[in-house]
Amino acid sequence: MREVSIVGIGQVPVEKATSKGLRELGANVVRLAMADAGVDLVDALYASNMLADELQGQKHIAALIADAAGLAGIEALQIQAAMASGSAALRMAYLSVASGEADLAVAVGVEKMSEGLATPAMSKALDAKEVEDGATLISKNADLMRLYLKRHKVPADGLANFPVVAHRNARNNPNALYRDMRVTSRSVMHSRVVHEPLRLLDSSPICDGAAAVVLSASQEARAHNPNPVCILASSVSTDRFRVGDRANPLWLAAAYSSAQKAFRQANVNRGDVDLFEVHDAFSIMACMCLEAAGFAPAGKGWRLAAEGRIDLRGEIPISTMGGLKARGHPIGATALYQACEIVLQLTGRGGKNQVRGAEVGMMQSVGGAASTVITHILGT
Repeated sequence: MREVSIVGIGQVPVEKATSKGLRELGANVVRLAMADAGVDLVDALYASNMLADELQGQKHIAALIADAAGLAGIEALQIQAAMASGSAALRMAYLSVASGEADLAVAVGVEKMSEGLATPAMSKALDAKEVEDGATLISKNADLMRLYLKRHKVPADGLANFPVVAHRNARNNPNALYRDMRVTSRSVMHSRVVHEPLRLLDSSPICDGAAAVVLSASQEARAHNPNPVCILASSVSTDRFRVGDRANPLWLAAAYSSAQKAFRQANVNRGDVDLFEVHDAFSIMACMCLEAAGFAPAGKGWRLAAEGRIDLRGEIPISTMGGLKARGHPIGATALYQACEIVLQLTGRGGKNQVRGAEVGMMQSVGGAASTVITHILGT
């Protein structure tokens, strides 16, 4: 297997609703990423999208985007893993280049959540029998939050600093949905309850967006970009599909397993990680992912937020450009935004949000109720 590097990135601002169509959004970021890499053609395109078949009545997204981007004729496949679809597309592009099947591959994610009813469509990432009984991803995360607060005796506002940090970081990200929104612990606790104890500001928004990255064999990466970023690890793990079937619902076994596999593959330990683009679709998920990845003991992840240790100058900076919570979570594109943001950090282009001395960045994507978790580690 060859070493693989990211040599081009492309992203557009996340919007509450855009007038642009899927093909236009996807083709735009593919062209941006290819221009950044200085290439006119790639060998393969892997596209991520979760909801277009239900919300836009559109399947076969990869071929659609390839055609719109002027790449008709290349290999183009759609990759899905629920909310982790973007990371799955990135992983497939990585494996394609690493195996030698492709010399240049693009991973692209696009989502338009603003059209139609996104919440019930997203709930289909759960067991269909649970959905029949009224379960949604919101209710599942609310259940986890309620159990976590009770079992670990966490104050009611113990998780409030997760969205506070995300929104603070989003202010300096031109691609973030909530650039102008000021959030405090008090405003989090006074926001509307969406499902007790989960509040509106604990939850990522419905939105539209697209992002892409171009991958090359590392041995040729500098021919495309003077500052390539190496993919040190790509791993995926699964857990019991239903949360109720897990021995401990507050332990994300798939997040733990995929992180451990990634650490071994990259030959790094968690102390080497300079920033973590965590899957903060909900405050409780950010907290539990930090614990599963080993940045805090079980039941203590909330303290990282409460004590300021996840800030840009903290022990383990997270959501450095706003994360899912404040940059936005257009599902199919989310992980590709994360990858673009880590590339910016590791190449010193983080602007006012630059993490000092950043050399290793980690990202995780959670599919469903953490039944699938994909981890990538990037380095200079």
